[in-house]
Amino acid sequence: MAVITISRQFGAGGITLGELVSTKLGYQFFDNEIIQMVAKKAKVSTNWAESMEKEAGGKIQRLLSGMISKRLVDRILDIDHGYIDEEIYVDLLREIIGKIAAEGNAVILGRGSQYILQNADQTFHVLLVADKDYRIRFIEEKYHLKPKQAIQMVNNEERRRVNLYQKFGRLDYDSTAHYHLILNMRKVKLDTAAELICRLVERVS
Repeated sequence: MAVITISRQFGAGGITLGELVSTKLGYQFFDNEIIQMVAKKAKVSTNWAESMEKEAGGKIQRLLSGMISKRLVDRILDIDHGYIDEEIYVDLLREIIGKIAAEGNAVILGRGSQYILQNADQTFHVLLVADKDYRIRFIEEKYHLKPKQAIQMVNNEERRRVNLYQKFGRLDYDSTAHYHLILNMRKVKLDTAAELICRLVERVS
């Protein structure tokens, strides 16, 4: 019933590794499915929910700073026409990721899951890093992009990552203290990385 969260610098192979680990362990992999769940719960389009990740944040400081959540989710459950803002978005992330973790056997990619589940039992947090040149080349090959397109994609996603964690009031997402395992994907092959994660989970669980 373990849960694995994977945080990554964009282009370090988080999706590819997450899918590989989930297949090896027989777990369910959660990435964009979380956004779809948020949109459904808030009764809004997936595009609207996605915009909450991409827009500049910084308004929310309370979810992961030790303060008690106001649980603004309750305000929207009985509204026929849905609504979502930054605070509701983060509340819903906390609720949905918490439910996924409670069911166990899950690999969760990003979305502040290492903070939301920081004190959860049987939960392992992994961080993937790599230098920017490697990440740009990875994106070029994975999505068949030209170099300029890959550079733009990496830069845009790096800004999105910063914006998302601003919504959590946190900028220490690459701090080693949050993670059980940190992998430099330039130096570790995907299969080896997946095996290391699986061994960690199987030995401790």
